[in-house]
Amino acid sequence: MPRESWNVPNAITVVRILSCPLIFVLALSTSAGTLLVAFLLFTAAAVSDLWDGYLARKHGLVTTVGKLLDPIADKLLLASTFIPFYIVSHRPDPLSDIPFWGAMPLWVLMVIFGREVAVTLFRSWAARKGSVISAGQSGKIKAFTQNIFSGALLLWYALVRMAHESGWTATTLWDGWAIFHGSVVALSLLVALVLTVYSMGVYGWQNRALFASGGEVDRSAGGREG
Repeated sequence: MPRESWNVPNAITVVRILSCPLIFVLALSTSAGTLLVAFLLFTAAAVSDLWDGYLARKHGLVTTVGKLLDPIADKLLLASTFIPFYIVSHRPDPLSDIPFWGAMPLWVLMVIFGREVAVTLFRSWAARKGSVISAGQSGKIKAFTQNIFSGALLLWYALVRMAHESGWTATTLWDGWAIFHGSVVALSLLVALVLTVYSMGVYGWQNRALFASGGEVDRSAGGREG
C-alpha cells in the first residue's frame, strides 16, 4: 500500500477486513456467549463502515486504495454472516431456525451474492475502460438493511440459547420479546432481498449509457465507495 494511503479511514477498513474471518467462525458457534461476542464484533465492524467513509470525506482522505478496499470489506462482512447463517439454519436444531423462515433457502444466498458478483464484475470491466463507479444510494440502503438483519439474527441466536438454557422460554416476557425480535429478523431479511433486486435494477438503469457505449463514458466519482 502506498505511503499516502496509510491513513485512519483505510486503517479502519483493513481492521474490518481482518475481523471478518473471526466473525465467520464465531457465528458458527452454539454457545450463547460466543454468539454474543460475534454480535458485538459484527456491530463494531458494521459501524466502522459508516465511520471510515465519514472520516475520509470530512478530512479529504479519499484514496484510490480506500475505494478498492471498502467494497471488498463490505462483501467480506456480508459473507462472514450470510454463509454461516445458511449453514447454521440447516442444522437439525430448532434453536438454529431463522424466525418465520426456518432454514435459509439457497435462493436467498443466490440473490444476495449473485447481485454482488454481478456488480463487482461490472465495476471491474468499467475500471478497465477508465470509469470508476461508486455505490449509489439504493445500494447503501440495501447494505444497511442487510447489516440490520445480520446483527438482529446474531443477537437472536445468542438470546434464544440463553433463554433456553435459563428456562426463560416459558415466560410471557420472553414470548413477547420473541415475537418482536423474530419479526425484526424476518422482515429485515425480506426487505434486504427486495432492496437487493431493486438496487441492482437501479444500478443497471443509471449506468445504461456506459453499457451502450461499451464503457467509454466517464463516470468518475470523487467519493469513497460505500
